[in-house]
Amino acid sequence: MKRSPRILTALLGLVAAAGTLSAEPLKIAYSDWPGWVAWEIGIQKGWFKEEGVDVEFQWFDYVPSMDAYVAGKVDAVTMTNGDALVTGATGKPSVGIIINDFSNGNDMIVAAPGIDSVKDLKGKKVGLEEGFVSHLLLLTGLEKNGLGAEDVTIVNTPTNETPQVLASKAVDAVGAWQPNSGQALKAVPGSKPVFTSADAPGIIYDLLYVSAESLEKHKEEWAKVVKVWYRIADYIRDEENLDDALKILSARVKITPEEYEPFLKGTYILTLDEALERWKNVDGLGSVYGSSKIVDDFNVKFGVYEKPLDVEKYLDPSFTKTLAEKKD
Repeated sequence: MKRSPRILTALLGLVAAAGTLSAEPLKIAYSDWPGWVAWEIGIQKGWFKEEGVDVEFQWFDYVPSMDAYVAGKVDAVTMTNGDALVTGATGKPSVGIIINDFSNGNDMIVAAPGIDSVKDLKGKKVGLEEGFVSHLLLLTGLEKNGLGAEDVTIVNTPTNETPQVLASKAVDAVGAWQPNSGQALKAVPGSKPVFTSADAPGIIYDLLYVSAESLEKHKEEWAKVVKVWYRIADYIRDEENLDDALKILSARVKITPEEYEPFLKGTYILTLDEALERWKNVDGLGSVYGSSKIVDDFNVKFGVYEKPLDVEKYLDPSFTKTLAEKKD
């Protein structure tokens, strides 16, 4: 008995559909940073389903999100470009395929009352987590003000404890990112940020990093994730959507939209065209490559890992570039 071409086509379609249904979703670990909480907009609005990509976002605290990635529990994780290098050197390499944003004020050196500038930190104690982005931010601020690491005493402090440590007067300043930096300002009346990531835009980039294995197996699916991201970025950057965006973002972290608005303003979320500029492989903080080279030097200098890394292996602009070409 012969099968008609129409019936055969239908059967093949059912087989393909069954394979799609049985496939594992792409698992992404994300955490409390505005450029990553932003994924919630795509989740809530069903944009991943519209693109036909099955994605499971898993909410973590930041460090546990990286631990989950290294342990192979997720396919991808949201990280800073510096922490991706640390994770790769000491645990599991990854490839950044989306530059979500760069920190534009949310990362701060918060000083106690009476300290009005970075220069006033000379001879003072600064509480921060050594080897993390706040450490690099402090050193950058010192350098820009004619000082060096030897001019301050660093007190190694977990970032989530910095508000309490500043309030205890055990240190004269702390380095932290939101929400911890904001909590430090609230905990100590009269305290102020003396240096922030807005003073060195591009020193901290925030990306989506994917395992090489998952990229190889699911390139088409990751391309769809990239497409959704830039839809999210456009939505957030449109002032008409601000109230709705703040409502969604603030609900994820259980605070009010009014409380969340400064966090969003301190994060420069990149549109597709802006991301293309940051993907150019040039030196300096205006490029994610240049920024990552600076962070790599920092990590080696302070013994985070022993040898310089090939930062280009940690970055893949092709998904963004392909999407831009399709839109032209």
